[in-house]
Amino acid sequence: MKSRPRSKVPVRRDTLKSHLITEERHDPYKATRKRADPGVCPQCMAVYLAGRWRWVDTALPKAQWQLCPACHRIKDKYPAGRIMLMGKFLAKHGPEIMRLVRNVEAIERREHPLQRIMEVQPSDDRTVITTTDIHLPRRVGHALVGAYKGKLETKYDQGGYFVDMRWRRD
Repeated sequence: MKSRPRSKVPVRRDTLKSHLITEERHDPYKATRKRADPGVCPQCMAVYLAGRWRWVDTALPKAQWQLCPACHRIKDKYPAGRIMLMGKFLAKHGPEIMRLVRNVEAIERREHPLQRIMEVQPSDDRTVITTTDIHLPRRVGHALVGAYKGKLETKYDQGGYFVDMRWRRD
């Protein structure tokens, strides 16, 4: 019986057309096709350049006006993330905790213009913060746990593009 010569390059079995897995598109605010390059958001002045949104210091003469996904979410009042802060510790250290939250947002926003806080809703026993992206609540939650301990719960909505986080320290 003849043996077949072994190929040095492994054959991928998942490249067959019948085995391709199509990725689900969850974020309704993500563009379905490539945007015109360059583009500038008329509200926040973020620039779409080379396939991503960024902050640019120089003027772009041929840029088209395009509303960025973050400003679009803010306009529609449709957050992608929420973090709820609760507990007695929050009542005692509220301003200090909010400074940490705003600092984390500022750090993230410098590199990622689409990661922003939409709204902060304080009340007697909790503070609810909504965001334009699912990554910012996670970073805020981990910063809170790192700085103040507490308990952090995370729930991702599999059908939509949404994360719900709860941080508590009594």
